[in-house]
Order: sequence, then structure tokens, then C-alpha cells
Amino acid sequence: MKIAIGADHRGFEICSRLAVRLQLHNHEAYLVPGVTPERCDYPVPASRVARAVASHEAERGILICGTGIGVSIAANKVAGVRAALVNDELSAELSRTHNDANVLCLSGDLLSEQVIDRIVEVFLGTEFEGGRHERRRRQIEAIEAGQDPSEVE
Repeated sequence: MKIAIGADHRGFEICSRLAVRLQLHNHEAYLVPGVTPERCDYPVPASRVARAVASHEAERGILICGTGIGVSIAANKVAGVRAALVNDELSAELSRTHNDANVLCLSGDLLSEQVIDRIVEVFLGTEFEGGRHERRRRQIEAIEAGQDPSEVE
């Protein structure tokens, strides 16, 4: 799977290690341009990862900042992105099965590397369930298009 990874300075070390780990597990994982240990603003890597996913350059994205909140907010501004802030394995699973999340947002300050590794494994290994959840995904797409989601069948 092709995975775009980005972080601000607070997530730099974790995302660098994560990219290598994912490559060892036969994923085509890469850091988006500008990921650096130097102080930087989280909307920049969030936008780059989100745009890579929205344009289908990458199948999934992973973002890390101090809390994960900032990158989640920024990534969700890009049409076609369903970024989920996840703090545990169950939320990772449900973000995929129910919401078809395509960008995983994580806290570099609040989660251990072991927890992050497990969350990433679940997120990447879980498929969208479809069914009743498909209509809800279409409703989100309607919102992005400026339409009333209640009109989606």
C-alpha cells in the first residue's frame, strides 16, 4: 500500500521511524516534502498528506502532531479526505469499517510508540464495511460539495 506520512516537529521522530517500519512490511511509505525536526506549522504537512490522498497519489495517509488534533482539523479541509484522530485500536478499526477514514491522525506526545504501531497496523489492515455506512460516506461527500446530506439516498 502506498502511504503518505507527515508530521510537524513534535511528530518528526515517530513518523521517520514509522516510515522505515512500514517499508520493512512491504508498504510504499514516504515522508511528504518538508517533514523536519525543525519547528514547523502542522497545517503544511497535513495539507501535503491530505492532497496526496485526495489525488490518489497515496492510498492512505498518516499524520502526527503533538495531540493529533491540529493535523486532523487541517487534513479534513481537503475534499475527499476523511481524517480520523485515533487514540486506540478500537477507534482505528471503527474509523475504517464505519467511516472509511483514509488519513490516520495520531498524537506524538500522548501515545507510546508501541501503541502507535498497533493503531497503524489495525488502520492499514482494516477494510471499509460498506453497507449501511456507504450512504453516510456519500452524505459526507455531499457536504463537501455544498449539498444537503439529508437528500442523499
